[in-house]
Amino acid sequence: MLYLLFAPLADRFVAFNLFRYITFRSGGAVVTALIISFICGPSIIAWLRSKQAGGQPIRSDGPESHLLTKKGTPTMGGFLILLAITGSTLLWADLANAYIWVTLFVTAGFGAVGFVDDYRKLTRRSHKGLSSRAKFLIELTISAVGAYAVTLITHPPLGTSLAVPFFKGVLPDLGWFFLVFAAFVITGASNAVNLTDGLDGLAIVPAMIAGGCFALISYLVGNVIFANYLQLWHVAGAGELTVFCGSLVGAALGFLWFNAPPAMVFMGDTGSLAIGAALGVVAVITKHELVLVIIGGLFVLETVSVIVQVVSFKLTGRRVFRMAPLHHHFEQKGWQEPTIVIRFWIIASILAIAGLSTLKLR
Repeated sequence: MLYLLFAPLADRFVAFNLFRYITFRSGGAVVTALIISFICGPSIIAWLRSKQAGGQPIRSDGPESHLLTKKGTPTMGGFLILLAITGSTLLWADLANAYIWVTLFVTAGFGAVGFVDDYRKLTRRSHKGLSSRAKFLIELTISAVGAYAVTLITHPPLGTSLAVPFFKGVLPDLGWFFLVFAAFVITGASNAVNLTDGLDGLAIVPAMIAGGCFALISYLVGNVIFANYLQLWHVAGAGELTVFCGSLVGAALGFLWFNAPPAMVFMGDTGSLAIGAALGVVAVITKHELVLVIIGGLFVLETVSVIVQVVSFKLTGRRVFRMAPLHHHFEQKGWQEPTIVIRFWIIASILAIAGLSTLKLR
């Protein structure tokens, strides 16, 4: 909104020229999302606590310590994250950019699915919310609509093509199958973050790190000079997503203030599904879907641990891990929660650096 208001006045007032720069508006988005979180956080948490007498339902088959340490903590804190991301993005982004609206649509859509899931868990006082089938179908539908919009906005042949890291000239056109692939990326990223969200601060920091990485990727891909220098595929207009990613980073920082151990609030599916979907759709738009697997490698590891556990138990009757997802395995081994969280943050940082290195390795 500020871009549309002040950028046209830059020729008359030199100070307004700042609003033409994505870097300036991205910085403003980070700070604004952080301020929204700090201002609205206490009142939202207090309201959630007043409406959720017992807090988030704790799985009886989960770690026994959670029945004591997590009991009574309110959930649906992802609403605060969504509020900060949406408010900051609408304030600082160029609202004439179609990518911004697609990204907000997918993020809000997955947030709504998560909200319904959390609400059903609370009203039923059970860890079971929406049925897995219904949840998955709704998520795929939202992802497919978002992916289709991206193909319409992006100039051919990029719209339906897959960029391959490390190979500058490889751009296979997937045709209509790209919609299936993109929907899988967005839905998969969403549920991967959801599976990781099991300990205080465990998911939000890796998500913030990934958001910062994709802020840089969006800026480079959207700038024809930098894209050509790094031999990346230039996606016209994608640079504006730097502002959105800045909002995500600011919102994540703000939420971490309240989610740091011991957590005052959990993000719930409302936040985890939305954040994962946001990362997924930005990766699709910037043609860095495969790089997301590296940058978000921690989320991938958590997801793979669940898949391996389920497949192994069904085929052999044995469990590979003491408990899945992976962070619960280390809890069962006696690791303290802060130790697990900080070590997973370190792993996420290393994977993010590895993912960013692909920008130059061509």
